[in-house]
Amino acid sequence: MTHPSSRELENFKNEVGIKFQLYNSLFTSLPFHRIEKTGILLSLFHNHCEEGYEKGMSPAEIVNDFFRKFTSMDEEKEQTDLLFRFVQYAERQVVLFDAVEDAAFGSINDLVGPGSLKQLQAKVAQERSEAAFIQKLESFAVALVLTAHPTQFYPGPVLGIMNDLSKALRENNASAVNRYLQQLGKTPLYKKQRPTPYDEAVSLVWYLENVFYHAIGRIMSFFREQFPDYVQDGRPVVKMGFWPGGDRDGNPNVTTETTLKVAEALRSAIIKCYYTEVRRLRRRLTFKGVDLILSELETKLYRNIFIPGAAPDLTREEVLEALAGVKDILVRDHSSLFLPLLETLASKVRVFGLYFASLDIRQESSVHHEVLTVLGEKQGLLPAGYSQLDEEEKMDALSNVSGKADPSFYEGLAKDTIQCMQAVKEIQRLNGQEGCNRYVISQCGSALNVLEVYGLFLLSGWKRESLTVDIVPLFETIEDLKNAPDVMRKLYSHPVYRGHLERRGNSQTIMVGFSDGTKDGGYLMANWSIYKAKAELTKISAAYGIDVVFFDGRGGPPARGGGKTHRFYASMGKNISTKEIQLTVQGQTVSSNFGNVEAAQFNIEQLLNAGIINELSPENSKTLNA
Repeated sequence: MTHPSSRELENFKNEVGIKFQLYNSLFTSLPFHRIEKTGILLSLFHNHCEEGYEKGMSPAEIVNDFFRKFTSMDEEKEQTDLLFRFVQYAERQVVLFDAVEDAAFGSINDLVGPGSLKQLQAKVAQERSEAAFIQKLESFAVALVLTAHPTQFYPGPVLGIMNDLSKALRENNASAVNRYLQQLGKTPLYKKQRPTPYDEAVSLVWYLENVFYHAIGRIMSFFREQFPDYVQDGRPVVKMGFWPGGDRDGNPNVTTETTLKVAEALRSAIIKCYYTEVRRLRRRLTFKGVDLILSELETKLYRNIFIPGAAPDLTREEVLEALAGVKDILVRDHSSLFLPLLETLASKVRVFGLYFASLDIRQESSVHHEVLTVLGEKQGLLPAGYSQLDEEEKMDALSNVSGKADPSFYEGLAKDTIQCMQAVKEIQRLNGQEGCNRYVISQCGSALNVLEVYGLFLLSGWKRESLTVDIVPLFETIEDLKNAPDVMRKLYSHPVYRGHLERRGNSQTIMVGFSDGTKDGGYLMANWSIYKAKAELTKISAAYGIDVVFFDGRGGPPARGGGKTHRFYASMGKNISTKEIQLTVQGQTVSSNFGNVEAAQFNIEQLLNAGIINELSPENSKTLNA
């Protein structure tokens, strides 16, 4: 082990290990029903298991010997109950350890070291490359797309306890720690009912409100303060995406009602964040003229989230206009007093809009073919015998569809698919266009799969000239990755789809490697196939004048067990497009890498640094070659 590793390990032991032992001993002796003895007996049970294992005893012998020596429990029901309480107790110890680790994050990680924005700032200054850096920021972004993994989530009340417990631990507030541990001991860690897709979404919204909102706000403030020439009125450098409530392939229980409900929850959550911040601003900005603007904005925010039945009548532009009016008065009449507080809020509004995180729709490719077949049979919206046509004939038919599908004619999957595509328009009306503007096609194996989604949108009432939705093919299997360049070449040369891309700014998002590639070809084969596909897709897209954006699934290169994600992106070099870094972040990764504000800021900074470093350092030698 190297000297730095030893030092880091020692630091972890001091900041996490020892503190956990101290507070765990407090937890063990908590004086309330069924916990005091459980904690003490669990410690005895732990030692007894180790001793029994060394003696070569079987598990059954170890357990039976423990009950005989240390308890008076003779009945199986009593013994089973105690063992079950051991499990419950251990679960709470895990929560305590997570809270201690979260509290120590800033002490055990170098927040201004390699990969941080501070380090990037120093590099920009050293190489005098600020102009190139600003230019890169104008077209670059990191997009984190949160996906559900409900078994990894703590319930909302437990997340709140962890958050408060971590804060108390950082402040060494022993009395508060004691209270929160008592609360933790009495709070259930499980739900009696299976979580619905909406429950999964609410679990992730907690992280948006309590972690990402603040972490991204800090990052945007850093850019504003350190690089004043960087104009933040354009595209944000950090974006959030969201799959729960829109991912039908991942959860067949998702319906259009779920999608609309989740979109509303995202809108309400971000407006609540703005409302809270405007109220805090009013305590500082008490000046003539300013107070009236902020009071009106506060009232409008309140009406949009707290008054039942009130029609949503707020836009991101209105919020920014109000904040711009306040800024003018502060600069002109009040020596820019408290201006950074105002600009921090404005930065957040530019990033999160009224949607908080962009809700993606995802469905498996075969479903679209089934739905189109039903539409052709019931309403005659497609040529007779559509299902028997070859690929080229189907693509022509889908490019020239007319008429509108009536959901009342259908049921089940066909009905929900049509309603979902219609709901996208409603979500864009309420949350803004970024609120829901991508449709991901799982198991995409052909150009026809993409045209099927395009045709379904037209049949659902969208006009081709105003279709504000990006259609995203997802290439997962080794075979699909191999065929991906030919599929995209065919789409880029197709006049109807090319027209759609022109209306979408000649930009195409391609998702690669969600999970099936790893299952299909093994880890190494999947990653190498993805890398080669990306290199070829970058070349083809450039030849057709298309800006390609790659969207990585957690089963792809930055995958489970795939090492440091930011190092993967830093290794891409010039032969793969790095216009944006987009990747899914699954439930267990959300809690482990983005569980608190410091951790989220640190890991987002690492990704930003990785995506920008190649542009500033073309001599970077850590580059893969296909």
